[in-house]
Amino acid sequence: MSIPKLSKLEMQIMDALWTKGECSVREIHDEFPEKGRPAYTTVQTMVNRLEAKGAVERAKKIGNSLIFRATLSRTAAHRRLVDEFFSFFDGRVQPVIAHLIQSGKLTGEDIKEAQKLLKEHTEKREPR
Repeated sequence: MSIPKLSKLEMQIMDALWTKGECSVREIHDEFPEKGRPAYTTVQTMVNRLEAKGAVERAKKIGNSLIFRATLSRTAAHRRLVDEFFSFFDGRVQPVIAHLIQSGKLTGEDIKEAQKLLKEHTEKREPR
């Protein structure tokens, strides 16, 4: 399955499903902060679009309410976002890392974790 491109609002809806698990549209709507909360019908429309994209599915029906669950993992959605972001830099990581270092947003702990991941990734790829 290809990973669909999701809008900011769609990501917020997915976040509610990833956090709470199976939810009705009303429960998803209630997860938004009161200030700036989209209309219920907007959330309903977006959930229907997410279903059409294959990111959510109907889990069950309770009374008149449909209950939805995420079929797209948080990790897969985040990877899609990161890949799309790096496409703006022709796939190059260096400009982003340079910015993170210069802005002070990349910590020593982040670097240690990255080194650990890089080592694990390298070990997986090397023939034994």
